[in-house]
Amino acid sequence: MSEFSQERLESRIKEIVSTLIVTGQIKNHNLSTFTSVTEVRLAEDNANATVYVSSLLSDGSLEKSVNALNGAAAFIQSRISKNLKTKNTPRLTFKADRSYREGERINSIIDGLMKEIHE
Repeated sequence: MSEFSQERLESRIKEIVSTLIVTGQIKNHNLSTFTSVTEVRLAEDNANATVYVSSLLSDGSLEKSVNALNGAAAFIQSRISKNLKTKNTPRLTFKADRSYREGERINSIIDGLMKEIHE
């Protein structure tokens, strides 16, 4: 599959999973609607996909949401297969993406250093 097609497929999976989360179609009280899909990475053969999610809530809430999504992976895959016109639907694995929090922490450190320099 061409790189363009793979990127398009990743984008479409991201869109479908995001819609399922926001609209509350995944019925699990541990899944926060503040959870967002940040990235989807498909394997070369499109048999597996890793879906990275983040949340503005606590790390504990993010972990609960990741566990809820992994528990609902079969349901999500079935919804994806109904929306995509592909021969096979990739097997999904959900992982926490903490890059936003890490970026915030680094910005905070830089801001503190800048204040020290200007004092």
